[in-house]
This record gives sequence, structure tokens and C-alpha cells, in this order.
Amino acid sequence: MTTHPPLRRSRRDRMIAGVVGGLADYFGMDPALARILYVLVSIFSAAFPGTLVYIILWIVIPQED
Repeated sequence: MTTHPPLRRSRRDRMIAGVVGGLADYFGMDPALARILYVLVSIFSAAFPGTLVYIILWIVIPQED
């Protein structure tokens, strides 16, 4: 069983609020790749409103210490 670090907004890998950087840390991905995937999914999926989800995650996910 693999253990994940706690889900936190990143202070190191941030462009706006560190949400995607924190998700990348949590899933063990490269932050740049995670950002590209997030934008592509936001653009090509009508069921995934990227901006709204980002704002909600910004509010819900705590910032790392």
C-alpha cells in the first residue's frame, strides 16, 4: 500500500493559488504536466468547469505549512 502525502496547496509549485501544484504532489506527477492536463480537461470537457472547480478547491484544500 502506498502512502500519499496529505493533500495541500503547494507553496513551491504555484502559479495562482497552488491548487494544481498540490494535486501534482499528491499524485506524484510533474507540476507542469498536471497543469497541462488540467487545462486540456477543462477545455475539452463540458462536464468539468475548470475555473469553478479551481476556485472551490482553492477554498477547500488547506495550504501547506
